Formats: sequence, structure tokens, C-alpha cells
Amino acid sequence: MIIYHGSNMVVEKPRLIQQNRYLDFGCGFYTTTNKEQAEAFARKVCIRRGGSPIVNVYVVPEIFEKGLKIKQFEGPNEEWLDFVTYNRSGCYGGEQFDIIIGPVANDDVYRTIQLYTGELISKQKALESLKVKELFNQYVFATDQAIETIRFVKSVEV
Repeated sequence: MIIYHGSNMVVEKPRLIQQNRYLDFGCGFYTTTNKEQAEAFARKVCIRRGGSPIVNVYVVPEIFEKGLKIKQFEGPNEEWLDFVTYNRSGCYGGEQFDIIIGPVANDDVYRTIQLYTGELISKQKALESLKVKELFNQYVFATDQAIETIRFVKSVEV
């Protein structure tokens, strides 16, 4: 499988780094199978931090055969919403996984989540709203064991 990581630098050897903010699926190395999504994120990172927009390309073996603990969300369902909400608030204390796969809570989606967490809309209303949004995927490699499965192919400036 080919995966992409948008950045402002070449990342030949992915590694876990302590995040300075709370992300959808917690701490990890965030990737996607959607090249355009990675390109957009690379540009966004450059606006915030400078540098050049780089899409790093990797190959990973069939991850489901590697004995890794994987959590996969099929879509923006109630379980996904709870998981993202807890992680984004820094309150997740549940089961830990090597790889987490599921929809990205991009800025537009995150606004809906903020309305929900601010109790301005119900969970049901949030889920209804999320089902009509185009959500791209993310593959988060959350442990060193998971990151070891990633093989760098190339980087491309976009």
C-alpha cells in the first residue's frame, strides 16, 4: 500500500515526536492514502512553519498481517466521534493501538465537533452533519513497532 505524509521537510525516517497539540487519533505519525490531501496539508504546514511543501511517499506491507493492534473506523460514527473528541480534548485514556485508521477531522469537520463538545448541537445532529461531508482517510502509526513497517520511497515538492 502507498501512503503519503505532507510536511515542510523530507521525512525519510518517520519517528514519534511529542505533539504540542491534541490531534484526532492522539500522538503518532499521520499519513493518508490520498495524495491531494497530503499536498494540501504540506501547504498548510508551510504557512504555519515556513519551508517548502513536501509530500513524502512511503510503502507499507499489508499491515493487517503484521500482528499489530489496529483500530479501524469505517466512517464518522458515534465511536469515531467519541474517540476524536476525547483525543482532541487530551482526555483519551482508553485502549492503545499501534495503528489507527479512519476519517480525518479537518478544519470544517472540527467546527462540527466543536459545536458538539460545546453542547450547541446534539451528538445525533453532529453525526448527521458529518455524514454529508467529504471525509478523507488517515493512517496513524502510533508506536515504534508500527513505524518500523513504513518504507520511504521518495519525497516530492508540491
